[in-house]
Amino acid sequence: MHLRGLSTRRQTWVAAVTAGIAAAGLMAAPAADARPAPEPPLTTMSIKSPPGGANVRVLIFYGSAAAGEESPLVNAGIEAIEKIGLSGPAEQRFKTEATNDASVFTNGTRLSRFNSIVFLTGGGDVLDPEQEAGLEAYMEAGGGFVGIHDAARAEPYSDWFTGLVGARPAAGGPTNAQRAVVEVGDRRHPATKDLPVQWKRPDKWLNWAKNPSGSVHTVARVRESSYQPGSSANGWDHPVSWCRDYDGGRSFYTGMGGTVSSYDETDFRAHLRGALQWTTRLSQADCKATITGNYKAERLTQPNQAGQNDQIGEPHGLVTAPDGRVLYIGRGGADSSQPVVTDWNNPDIGKGKGEIHVYDPKTKKVTLAGALTVFGNKGGGDELIKVEEGLLGIELDPRFEENGWVYLHYTPHAQINRDTRMAERRVSRFTLDLATNKLDLSSEKVLLKWPVQIHSCCHAGGGMTWDSKGNLYIATGDNNSSRFSDGYSGNNPEPNYKGVSFADARRTAGNTNNLNGKILRIHPEPDGTYTLPAGNLFTGKEPDEGGGKTRGEIYVMGVRNPARIFVDQQTDTLYAGWVGPDAGAPSTTWGPAKYDTFAVITKASNRGWPYCMGNKQPYRDRNLPDPTKPLGWYDCNAPKNESPNNDGLVNLPPVTGNNIWYSPQGGAPDFPRNANGVPSYKQEEATYGLPWLKGGGQAAMNGPVYRYDTASTSDTKWPAYWDGKWFVGDFYDADQPRNAVLTDPRTHGDGGLPVHSESLKKIVPIGNDGIKNLMDWKFGPDGALYVLDYGRGFFTSDAKSALWRVTYTGGGPTPAADRLARGAQ
Repeated sequence: MHLRGLSTRRQTWVAAVTAGIAAAGLMAAPAADARPAPEPPLTTMSIKSPPGGANVRVLIFYGSAAAGEESPLVNAGIEAIEKIGLSGPAEQRFKTEATNDASVFTNGTRLSRFNSIVFLTGGGDVLDPEQEAGLEAYMEAGGGFVGIHDAARAEPYSDWFTGLVGARPAAGGPTNAQRAVVEVGDRRHPATKDLPVQWKRPDKWLNWAKNPSGSVHTVARVRESSYQPGSSANGWDHPVSWCRDYDGGRSFYTGMGGTVSSYDETDFRAHLRGALQWTTRLSQADCKATITGNYKAERLTQPNQAGQNDQIGEPHGLVTAPDGRVLYIGRGGADSSQPVVTDWNNPDIGKGKGEIHVYDPKTKKVTLAGALTVFGNKGGGDELIKVEEGLLGIELDPRFEENGWVYLHYTPHAQINRDTRMAERRVSRFTLDLATNKLDLSSEKVLLKWPVQIHSCCHAGGGMTWDSKGNLYIATGDNNSSRFSDGYSGNNPEPNYKGVSFADARRTAGNTNNLNGKILRIHPEPDGTYTLPAGNLFTGKEPDEGGGKTRGEIYVMGVRNPARIFVDQQTDTLYAGWVGPDAGAPSTTWGPAKYDTFAVITKASNRGWPYCMGNKQPYRDRNLPDPTKPLGWYDCNAPKNESPNNDGLVNLPPVTGNNIWYSPQGGAPDFPRNANGVPSYKQEEATYGLPWLKGGGQAAMNGPVYRYDTASTSDTKWPAYWDGKWFVGDFYDADQPRNAVLTDPRTHGDGGLPVHSESLKKIVPIGNDGIKNLMDWKFGPDGALYVLDYGRGFFTSDAKSALWRVTYTGGGPTPAADRLARGAQ
């Protein structure tokens, strides 16, 4: 066995203790661990009989190195654990024994009678070297450990014990009990599955000298904004309860339980019950799912050959097929060796190739399936000399395995008008040869088309997704310039090119009669046409204001640049994200700073742009004859489109607040509001509801909601822990989000803030050699996460442009099913 450099005397002693434990049956059934459990000595053992025989036993150790009277927590904790053991279904019950005599750890035969040991103890050296070695041998033999609150202060000079509890308290934390919110992120572990997601309770909250996230599996965090965390605060990621498979056994620690009243709480007892069920082997649990070492990120594509896009184009979107193939698109930019035409007098202005590539996991090879000639290789864009048109989105037909149909959202170069600087955007259906991975470009069926201006950059959107009813959702950008409003509302009516405004998003996103700045919803038909599903925002036949002023395809209006959208087909809820304007700070004259946005959309709605952003924070109106002079604030509950560029309804649907918004200052900024509901927009008065994210350089990249497939036999699928969590990210990888969040179904459709978040940056790796520029991410049928890294330039592809896969390697829940204990009968 591995004895970690102990003295010869101690090695001999530990071997003897281990033999005693094995003889009593504890080593007969070790739990799985990151490394193999040590081979037990050849003694009287039976893998059919779990430790303790048919009756499960828990040892409560409350020895303390502190002088003076015993802590009142001890009696409260012992009484609570005794009651837990005597209650509930018979098969979940256990017997308890409490002691403060540390010599129990040097009696291997006696120690082996216990399925789990609870440390209900204060700090200091409570074990001598031989006693600690006995605990160590017990864990190596497959034992269980539960540490409560001050147990993290015990054995302060032992690295092994630090690993057992997971973290040590930091100096400078609060000493008084405070009421706080515990975010319960693990909805499956028996210690947390029945707790509120936002669990409000008083306790003495510990700060950690080193944050254990990533090395342990955190099941709950405490929200620091809900109490005073002291000078050694850990920040938004403040674990409070966690578990891990450790040294052959199972370890669970909670920083809660620092007050006597904790042990009278029904929910806290439920928390302890679940911890004891897992550590005694009465139940299984996954304590590996968020340990970062259990994930592997690998690049699947190689750099392109010189002058070719044989592996990847300018990355812009991906979709996974039921058989595991990954189809991904390049927008239109070529590598830096290719010429870029920016002269409007040249018929080839902005001409590029929008490539479709197919990665086959069986062969690990990439096929260039086809390329569309698009307007999108830089070019155009008046003073900006850039363009965001091109091949923008891809989706596969729900019956792709039978018909090979691929839907593409793109801007064909053949349809541009160089005189008016207008183009046509379209969604078309093509057929892919499933045997050769080649796209039949002659098979095109144009479902939907609409005009876009291409005089000035930007905001094309592009993402597409399906719901369970066969409706196709199409995200379109507001087709509006980033300039001419100082980075605020984007509502300047003045500049135009040959009569078409390019700086007034009220012409597009705020217009009920325009398909730009929207999320459309249509039902494609087999003949290449489409019908309109019930429940869209408009019927297209509204009688208001003369009729003919709405489009029935619109499901969501008021979005600026929604690059990625996703429908969770289990609920048919739409998840979307979009990029905000450019103002770096709020303005008391014009309104909020740039807010990149994520939203949970449960019904047709107006999300606000260019009138309101975030949680219904209004902008200032501007209009002719002098757009530089501010007018009144928009009314988010009854917005009016009074732009001279509007050909839709004047009276718009009320704005629905969004769930996540962030600026360079932080996540979910908000301000005090006056009697009319207008925020002060004074930066010094801002509060931040989501401390786990902020912007700067920012470009929201919405991700999927993970759904765990119990029927899948994949050994690389992400664990069930992630089921139902929504992945939100940003193109950039510094302070910007790359997180999995939980929302409250009761409030998320109305803009309720997420109730829990955890970082993915060590799992979906950041940095120049990782996935630095996140362009799209989706789960495949194998349960692995597929990710596009854009590369390190703009409007081009380079050696870092790549398709990646992130797989799980940690194995299943522990203990193994045939190693479960039997409770009292």
